[in-house]
Amino acid sequence: MVSDPLYRLLAWLSPAYPIGAFSYSHGVETAVEEGLVKDRASLVAWLDSVLRQGTGAVDGALFAAAWRAADAGDWPLFDKIAERAAAWRGTSEMALESRQQGGSFLSITRTAWAHEALDAAHERLGGELALPVAVALAAAAHGIALDQALAGYLHAFSANLISAALRAVPLGQTDGQITLAALEGAVRDTTQAAMDVESLDEVGTATPLLDWCSLRHETQYTRLFRS
Repeated sequence: MVSDPLYRLLAWLSPAYPIGAFSYSHGVETAVEEGLVKDRASLVAWLDSVLRQGTGAVDGALFAAAWRAADAGDWPLFDKIAERAAAWRGTSEMALESRQQGGSFLSITRTAWAHEALDAAHERLGGELALPVAVALAAAAHGIALDQALAGYLHAFSANLISAALRAVPLGQTDGQITLAALEGAVRDTTQAAMDVESLDEVGTATPLLDWCSLRHETQYTRLFRS
């Protein structure tokens, strides 16, 4: 039997959850345009670095910190983490991607999976949360364990970028699933590394090409995605 927390987590991280994830590529579209991602091997290498040294590392640490603050009911600390997460974006498109999805996630989850902690955060923060913080809040409020919630979040993040790549590179659905399977270790390691972070001051990125692609995407002539 599927437990209630697992059922909720699967619902929230499904591609069908209406947060608009399908409209963002997180720089993948430009990476394809510039020839940095051109086949399955280069896609695996690109996403592995995004997870381990880029957005995965930062958002994973923010997720873990936000979950722990929410689980402890330390709302001043949670709000500080939420503020930091909103500012911790390298480009305007990255900020839009996280803010829009996070706000949509909070809105739909308050409606379909109501909880007073979600309502209170909405009131305090004006309905705007970065996506990892919003999902972490819902997971803590609904009793979903940190390791399961964070691994699920990073899996969904990876799957969405793979989906974007399949629409921009001549790759098939089988290649997409092989890519997702190849990233299992990166998701596991990134999850553990995020949970081991003692201070957010220790966290940073080492993916300058990701930021460059995001900046280039702002003026890219032909675009399918918003980031």
